[in-house]
This record gives sequence, C-alpha cells and structure tokens, in this order.
Amino acid sequence: MSTYAWLREFAGSWMLVGMFAVYVAAILWAFRPGSRRLHRDIADIPFRHEDAPARGDQEVRP
Repeated sequence: MSTYAWLREFAGSWMLVGMFAVYVAAILWAFRPGSRRLHRDIADIPFRHEDAPARGDQEVRP
C-alpha cells in the first residue's frame, strides 16, 4: 500500500472520528457549568463604563 493510499484511508476514517471528538469536546467545554460567570462577564464589557466613560489617558486593562 502506498503512503498516499494509507494516509487517504486514515484521513477518511480515524481522522474524521478524531475531529468529531475535538468538536464535541469544544462544545462541551464552552457550555460547561463553571463558565457561566466568565461568559456573563465578557458579555458585560461594553457596559462597564456606562456612567463614567474611560478617559483617553487611562489604560484599559482586562
């Protein structure tokens, strides 16, 4: 069996399974119960300085 044929067979079978596992793991990681606070904090970034906008000379820190 040539190298190309072996790699093509591997990519069509096991690599597909591996990439699907990575996809499912990424989805589960994004929706894990402990990340709710982090996602809420990131969503509120535009509203942090609603009452007093940051001045131009202030350094913005994450």
